Amino acid sequence: MLDRQQIEDYPAWLLRAALSIPSVSGQELPLAGFLAEQLDTLGFDAHVDEVGNVHGVIGPSGGPTVMLLGHIDTVPGYVPVCQVGDLLYGRGSVDAKGSFVTMICAAARSSEVRVHVVGAVGEEVAGGRGARHVMDTVPRPAAVVIGEPSGWDGVCLGYKGRIGLGYEMHQPPLHTSSPEPTAVERAARFAHDVQDYLRGLSAEHDPDPVAFGVAAGTLTRLCGDLADAEAFLTCRVPPGFDFAALERFARSRTHSRIWVDERVPGVTRTRSDPVVSQLRAAIAAQGARPTFKRKAGTSDMNTLDPWGVPMAAYGPGDAHLDHTTDEHIPISELYRAIDVLTCALPRLGRQLAGVTSRPLQPALEPALAGSNPLEA
Repeated sequence: MLDRQQIEDYPAWLLRAALSIPSVSGQELPLAGFLAEQLDTLGFDAHVDEVGNVHGVIGPSGGPTVMLLGHIDTVPGYVPVCQVGDLLYGRGSVDAKGSFVTMICAAARSSEVRVHVVGAVGEEVAGGRGARHVMDTVPRPAAVVIGEPSGWDGVCLGYKGRIGLGYEMHQPPLHTSSPEPTAVERAARFAHDVQDYLRGLSAEHDPDPVAFGVAAGTLTRLCGDLADAEAFLTCRVPPGFDFAALERFARSRTHSRIWVDERVPGVTRTRSDPVVSQLRAAIAAQGARPTFKRKAGTSDMNTLDPWGVPMAAYGPGDAHLDHTTDEHIPISELYRAIDVLTCALPRLGRQLAGVTSRPLQPALEPALAGSNPLEA
């Protein structure tokens, strides 16, 4: 049996260990194997699937299953793993290994509800390969919590959608004295036209391009010369966006090659969603006033939305640190998020099963029983 100190240190140790195993998109297998071993040790039925997702199932069968799905891949870039006071640094500490460790630890403490934990691959690249494989191969759960940074006292209700729009231009080379536009000038003009089109969709009701209801295009690549050019825009769009209309507009502006990499619809939930409600109540039970967020990025919540089940995103950390060289997470916030999710899971399970929940108490006191380092 682990002593009290080992039990209290386990979440921080697990996150440090996960940060020490690089897992850039496409290279997640070593981390998936390590996490499967940890899940097995904690009493989960664990495995790694065909595309590299790590799964763990725990809790009584027969009732509703709550899926906790976070992603274990990261963007490229090295952030040395180190701890300075309460702050733990490392690539993925916020986005989103901290959230996934929160899910593992909370699920291991929750004995009343069946929980399916999934560490998905490929979230940081177009396609969301891991989450799509889960949706195609795993029975639909009763509810889903997506592991993304919302702050321990916040709940994310929605994410913008995304479409990547590419442009290729080839023409006979021109003399620089010609009045005709060069290939790279045509590419730049095309990008500007698309950005104007997107701004025009929202200009009347919200001029802020970061606002959740606003469509916006960011030119992420422009290269070329007199004869050949390429441009690529990443477009963030609100729920209900008309992808076909954007493509029609783009093709109407040029006879050059236009292509898209994906069409991900935006997604949003209300505060009355059962997942949102129980996370909100659990945060309040910790003495905080819950905050609600909608984000301009996308996540696996967009991919799994067609399931049509209660869903929200939750996890510790400041999303403004995603992908930065200063990525870090307070260890104290990791522990508070574990307490929140531990509190919310059994209540959510009872709500989904139609059982009346007991009133929440203002604090959590995890018990130290059994050989499971996180058992409560």
